[in-house]
Amino acid sequence: MTDKPISPLRQRMIDDMTARRIKEKVQKDYVRHVRTFAAFLGRSPDTATSEDLRRFQVHLARLPIGVATINAAIAALRFFFNVTLERPDLVRPLTTVNTPRRAPVVLSQEEVARLLEAAPGLKYKAALSVAYGAGLRVSEVVALTVFDLDSQRMTLRVEQGKGQRDRYVMLSPQLLELLRDWWRAARPQAWLFPGQNPVNPMSARQLVRAVHAAAQAAGIAKRVSPHTLRHSFATHLLEQGVDIRVIQVLLGHAKLETTALYTRVAVNTVRDIKSPLERLGVNLASRSPPA
Repeated sequence: MTDKPISPLRQRMIDDMTARRIKEKVQKDYVRHVRTFAAFLGRSPDTATSEDLRRFQVHLARLPIGVATINAAIAALRFFFNVTLERPDLVRPLTTVNTPRRAPVVLSQEEVARLLEAAPGLKYKAALSVAYGAGLRVSEVVALTVFDLDSQRMTLRVEQGKGQRDRYVMLSPQLLELLRDWWRAARPQAWLFPGQNPVNPMSARQLVRAVHAAAQAAGIAKRVSPHTLRHSFATHLLEQGVDIRVIQVLLGHAKLETTALYTRVAVNTVRDIKSPLERLGVNLASRSPPA
């Protein structure tokens, strides 16, 4: 902690964010981005003009930083000028940068089985099985408690997932048995997957390291992360014919277009679609001239 006094302007911004229940991590990021803008400006950010903001976005575009970082800075400045300064007219030049939509890396069912079998220990095998078997984000896996399992309704409760929304996902019989094996072995009292200090949950970084080790041990050359298991969960459900709106609910997506990304990698679904060419009833091969 620093003893450096907080300026009244920064304190007002923090109060505005606190009043809107913005998470502490996001608050720190917003303050950092506004501070970076002030350094670029060379004076207090509340003296900025619309042209200053336009110049700053051009400056960001020339830096070797990712699109997500640029958009986070724009979001912070929009909050600062819209809410704290009540000057929405100044931020009109700011525009978010489109993020390239790449098809996610997806494992085959055989590769998922190999990866789970190669997990370094029962704890990680159970955690990674939850990521795949219920389609959870890594942050949601590590935040599970023993009280989130409902063996009567065969559901897992995901509390305050992305977007601060609760949801229920399926708990398959096989996953339930694996989690029972884990519980009998470790007897977790609160967190389903406790960290080295049982007071805290396992960290996301621990799970990332575990999945990398498992992929290497299983001989999987693809770029794998815990989120790859979530991608694989959604893709395999789509290939099984599960309605995409149901998958949207299970994943906790706010927009259907986010879930629709998996139609680009669900090869079984694409392969099973009958082309309209097949419905013409014409033998094209016999009428084609020789090459």
